[in-house]
Amino acid sequence: MNALRQALWIGCVALAAAGLTYVVAGPPSRAIACAPETLKPGEICLADVLARWPERDRVLWVDARQRADWERDGVPGSILWNLTEDQGPFEIAAMERLADAPPVVVYCDSEHCGVSAQVAEKIRALGAAGEVRALHGGAEALKAAGLIK
Repeated sequence: MNALRQALWIGCVALAAAGLTYVVAGPPSRAIACAPETLKPGEICLADVLARWPERDRVLWVDARQRADWERDGVPGSILWNLTEDQGPFEIAAMERLADAPPVVVYCDSEHCGVSAQVAEKIRALGAAGEVRALHGGAEALKAAGLIK
């Protein structure tokens, strides 16, 4: 019985310490870590996007996720371009928006999603865009920053 009391006492102290830490320091950060030296070619950190182009409407956001995900919580003003549907409509929509050669940032689900790099390469091949980058961290980084739901 003594071991059970000790275990309960240790659990209570640990729970109280965790609660105090939460009150003092706040909730844990959910931000996606992004070190520029570890980026793949063509990738960009969200912090760099926001620093270089503070007005988000100056950036053409391209959502490389599934249509249902884009409709549910895509970046406002973004266009859809995924690799599972017919590519023609995506190219037409992109060409209309690329007329002013805005910077393009492509995002997919997470940092391990390679679809954004593939879509970015397709946009570069069109030759109408200025700078085209894939977002490191994808939609997870955008959600952690509070930019999408």
